[in-house]
Amino acid sequence: MPYNVMVVDDAAMMRLYISSFLKSLPDFKMAAQASNGKEALDKLADLPDLDLILLDIEMPVMDGLEFLRHAKLKTRAKICMLSSVTVAGSPLAAKARELGADGVVAKPSGTVSHDLHEKTGDELAQVMRSLMTAAAA
Repeated sequence: MPYNVMVVDDAAMMRLYISSFLKSLPDFKMAAQASNGKEALDKLADLPDLDLILLDIEMPVMDGLEFLRHAKLKTRAKICMLSSVTVAGSPLAAKARELGADGVVAKPSGTVSHDLHEKTGDELAQVMRSLMTAAAA
């Protein structure tokens, strides 16, 4: 049975690219999407079987870091940051980890990365699968 994923990103095109990427992975499916952290928090109560959240940082209303401050109290889903500002070793990546992010992957080409699948797809799929393996252990 595929893992249920929520995609949280304010860019509609990026949500579309991530959705397309998820369709290429038989072990994951998009269960929900949200355009900001507040909308995502509001949806968590209706998603008890959620396994993974792919989360942007820079969003209006409620950003990804603020979402992290609240999410761990509302869901057991693993949370992977997927943002143009979470490059490995960056202060924002470290802050996301400190606030409870389980994984961090940088978008390859900025806020709307049309080349996500080609440039970062293997890394993202590997991180997602390792988070699900860790959750099952």
